[in-house]
Parts: sequence; structure tokens; C-alpha cells
Amino acid sequence: MNIEEMKMKIDSKEYSFLREDKRLNNHLILLTTGGSYAYGTNIDSGEHVSDFDLRGIYLNSKEEILTMNCYNKPIENRELDVTIYPLKQIINLLTNANPNTIELLGTKEEHLFICSKEGKMLRDNAKLFLSRRAYASFGGYATQQLRRLQNALAHDSYPQPEKEKHILGSINRQMMTFTDRYKNITEDILNLYIDQSEKDGLENEIFIDIKLKHYPLRDLKNMYSEMAQVLNDYDKLNHRNNKKDTLHLLKHSMHLIRLLKMGTEILEGKGINTYREEDRELLLDIRNGKYSYDEIFEMVDKYEGDFKYAAKYTLLPDKPDYNKINELVMEINKGVIC
Repeated sequence: MNIEEMKMKIDSKEYSFLREDKRLNNHLILLTTGGSYAYGTNIDSGEHVSDFDLRGIYLNSKEEILTMNCYNKPIENRELDVTIYPLKQIINLLTNANPNTIELLGTKEEHLFICSKEGKMLRDNAKLFLSRRAYASFGGYATQQLRRLQNALAHDSYPQPEKEKHILGSINRQMMTFTDRYKNITEDILNLYIDQSEKDGLENEIFIDIKLKHYPLRDLKNMYSEMAQVLNDYDKLNHRNNKKDTLHLLKHSMHLIRLLKMGTEILEGKGINTYREEDRELLLDIRNGKYSYDEIFEMVDKYEGDFKYAAKYTLLPDKPDYNKINELVMEINKGVIC
């Protein structure tokens, strides 16, 4: 699908909600591509044709701003894969370098179907939202993709004790991202290890030792939830459709590499490059199964090393400049109120 076909699709009756929804009408400041078209990994021929995704931003209304009761959830059309974020919500996501939203500020110019004065202000000031937090956010998303890939492969080929070791490795990798979200916790305080199991069907299983004093309960709850999610993701693999899932695993592999490379560029001060022009051939080759999983894991090791090196030596601040971001938001909202 080319740009003109995309524009015709957006102007069609199928997408009329973009013009008829009162929250969006005259408040939509940015509308651009999402997914494979945004990354340049779309497939437009053969058996598989990529879906056309749309992402955007709309202004909170005058009433919301003045009453400080701003709508804080996106407007979604899941059938068409359209997600439009209100300004208040997306600012919070951008300040945490959320990969799914930060990419809206770096899509190709020709993919901007709507970009008002306010939308341009956000894109022109994209660097305000970039900080060392990109390491935790992009690293966290990449870890999720890697975990899905490794879990599926482990589920298919490892004996039970090896599977348990793999799950523990996945949990430990997830815990590496905790430092940005929770109060620091060391191995002598929370220790995970494998020992003999007394449960039927299990030779070994993961155990936990915890020695905590004066630790925030909410942090502990959320950490436990994330660790439990790793186990849940693995258990879901009992219901896999292997043929269908192979396509998904290759897609996870592609996005894993994309996230590591994009995150590295941000940490190196190269800005937000959503469209992966230089990586397009590599990413499509991964998605199309040109590389074995062993070769993909070798790539992961390399790009993960680059990512960690960029994080160690980045010149980005620890956190974004909230004062400048607030000034930008105020300037945008003035146009709504006045």
C-alpha cells in the first residue's frame, strides 16, 4: 500500500469515526503510521499482506483542562488497529521513553497524514523526552520479546530440569529491568534458585528466599507480578499451534532486534528513527526465516552488547527536563483554552 492508497483509506467511510468522534473532531493534532509500515517492515505482496495501522494524538478538551479531569485513555478501533492518545496520557508515556509512543515522534515525514501546529511542536521537541530511561523502557520491551522466543524454543526441546533453568534465566533477565521502577533489592535479600521438587511431574523447580525489612509493599507486589507473568507466559505455551506460532516467533525475533537497535541509537544521541531504512533488509530476512534461531541469538548478544555500552556511556540526562516539558504542554494547551 503506497501513501496515496493510505490517504484514500483514511478518507473512506470505514475511517469516518476519525471525523465524527467529538473528542477527535478538530482536536486531532497528529496522525501517522504504526506497526510494520512505520518501521518499513511491511509486506505488500505474496501470501501475506501487512495490516495498515494508525497511531495519533489528540488534544484534551477545554473542559477537561480547566477542571483538571482529563481523559487519560486512548481512543481505539481494534478492528482497524487505530490508537489515538490524548495529550495528557501520551506526555506521561513519552517522559518514560515508552517505545510504543516515542516512535510517533520519529515516523517519516511522508507518513504524517495529520500534523497540526501542535503536532509539529511535539515532534520538533522530541529530544526533550529522551533520557537514560530509554535503557529500561526499550530494554524491558526487548526482554519481553526475547522471553517469548526463548520460552517457546525451550518448551519444545528442553527436558524439564533444563526448562526450569531456562525459566529462572528469563526471570533473572526480567529482574534486571527492576532498577528503574522499584526500590533496589540485592541477591542476599531476594534469592531465586533451583532445587529438588516434591511435586508430581517435576524433578526440580524454582525456589525463593526473601529477607526484607521496611520494603515498600507495592514494589514487592509489582515485582512478584512481573516474575509470575514469566511463569504464566511459559505455561500458555502448552496450547501452542506450532505452525502458526513459528510466524509469531520470527516476528518477535525481528522486533527484538529492532528494539535493541532503535534503543541504542537513542542512547547514542542519534534521535528517534522509527523507519528502519538501513535495517529493513536484515529485519525482513529475520521475519522470513532466513536465519536460524542460533544465528538470531548471536545477533541478540551483539546488539544487546551495543545497547548496554550505549547506556553506560550515553550523554543523555538521567531523566527528562520536566520544566521544559511542562512549558511545552502549557503552550500547546493555551491554544485550546484561549
